[in-house]
Amino acid sequence: MDFTRLRLLVELERLGTMAAVSEVTGMSTSAVSKHLAILERETGVPLLVPEGRRVRLTPAGRRLAEHAVDILARVEAARAEFTGEGEPAGRVDLVMYTSAAPIVLPAVRRLRRDHPGIDIHLVEHESEQALELLQNGGADLGVVYQYSLLPRVFPGTLTVHPVGTEDLLLSQPSKGADSRTLTRRRLRELADAAWIASPYRGDEEALVQRMCADAGFTPRIVHRIDTLGLFEELVAAGAGVGVVPRLSAVTRRGVAHAPLGELGGVRQVYLAGRTGEWAWRPVRVVARYLHRSAREVLDGVPELPGFDRAGQRVS
Repeated sequence: MDFTRLRLLVELERLGTMAAVSEVTGMSTSAVSKHLAILERETGVPLLVPEGRRVRLTPAGRRLAEHAVDILARVEAARAEFTGEGEPAGRVDLVMYTSAAPIVLPAVRRLRRDHPGIDIHLVEHESEQALELLQNGGADLGVVYQYSLLPRVFPGTLTVHPVGTEDLLLSQPSKGADSRTLTRRRLRELADAAWIASPYRGDEEALVQRMCADAGFTPRIVHRIDTLGLFEELVAAGAGVGVVPRLSAVTRRGVAHAPLGELGGVRQVYLAGRTGEWAWRPVRVVARYLHRSAREVLDGVPELPGFDRAGQRVS
């Protein structure tokens, strides 16, 4: 049904005559009559009956007018929300990888305080699965990453904005450890070490393989561990070494960290969403809050293109 015709029906119910509707809408009486006749054909039930030289609404017409008031109010609320005139509201499904918590959780806390109408639903996935979820419509917005030495090909259906970088660290037993930036010589000294890699993050193992190959050896992947606590316990026990992002590194007795530097590159963090989703204001507001949190914990955070401080699109 056409919103203009519904609005004319509401005005007729309120004002009582075609002439009055014509006066307030600026349409001719014949145009008003024609629109209402089309609306009657669309509904398939009589909406108006003659009453002398005037018309009155049938019971069906009055009922439709009641519905139309609610429909038009919702349309106006939606228009205000999309144009930034109203408070953003709606559910946003946000997919994140585990160690993005220092970015995501502060943003969620601030959003709950500042924009209670935005209902955030979190789901945890590694970036490869997150990108699939975004493509399939299972999430509206995602915090994803790639390693600078192993760039991804992001799907063309997604719009991706960089929000900063995170250093990568070698996690090693603290006894005799050197915490300065890793060199090829020191990396080659780990040729016989037991390496730890995640059983779920293939890109993490690929990075270890690439880094060690550049140093002239093939690493022995002995442990496949995804839980950070167990990972660090193995390192502290002298049972292995591995790569951790800076935001995941914890201070633990027996564990030392050394920046990988150019040998391992950095982890690059992005906000990703289906291209059409960015038009929805709640998604833009959530993205702005995530960007704000990223500034607090990531390096090299660029401006978020295309949005002002209110989450509005700018040209």
